[in-house]
Amino acid sequence: MRLLLFDIDGTLLTCGPQVLPIFSSSLVAVFGTTGTLTGYDFGGKTDPQIVLDLMTAAGLSRDEVLRRLPRMRDAYVSRLEAELSPEGMRVMPGVREILDELMRREDQAVGLLTGNWERGGRAKLAALDLDDYFPFGAFGDDGVARADLVPAALARAEQRFGRAFAPSETLIIGDTVYDVACAQAHGVPVLAVATGRTPESRLREAGADWTVPHLPAALDLLGLGAP
Repeated sequence: MRLLLFDIDGTLLTCGPQVLPIFSSSLVAVFGTTGTLTGYDFGGKTDPQIVLDLMTAAGLSRDEVLRRLPRMRDAYVSRLEAELSPEGMRVMPGVREILDELMRREDQAVGLLTGNWERGGRAKLAALDLDDYFPFGAFGDDGVARADLVPAALARAEQRFGRAFAPSETLIIGDTVYDVACAQAHGVPVLAVATGRTPESRLREAGADWTVPHLPAALDLLGLGAP
């Protein structure tokens, strides 16, 4: 059995521009400022890391940001659950069909490895009827650095399937250089898809084991054969 760990944003789906105003209003509600959002790169970072980056740059101490982080999480995910519109979202090419096929395979275990706080990530997935494909995973709740999420994902996979998964039996699938780096930190192979904002050439330069323009181009690698 092989363990496949999927990122959400840019890999499975896109929410369009609607999440940024929700995130920004939550920052203001909790911290009184959004910090400097212009030019900030959200891609591949955990939700806690984003808040820490923006708020420490705005002058708050790390300790103060960490103290208010649970309030920020609750404010943001509550707004996301209430305001996220499926009409402004889309599933990435081939994702639903690939997940359907993976669900039929007994030799593939499917989970998440995402920087989203769990409630927020599941709200995004549920809006497009994708949540049921992912019974477990690791989330922004499990650590600030994305590399912290890999041990959490492996531990939950072991709990679910009653066996440990070696790095060589695991594949991380994402669309940013942070997905690549977190996989490399734990010796896990990584498939990088260029369906987010990072060009395939940049993902290749970052050291991804495989790069593809979109997920259907990796059917053989995913053990699903030729299209």
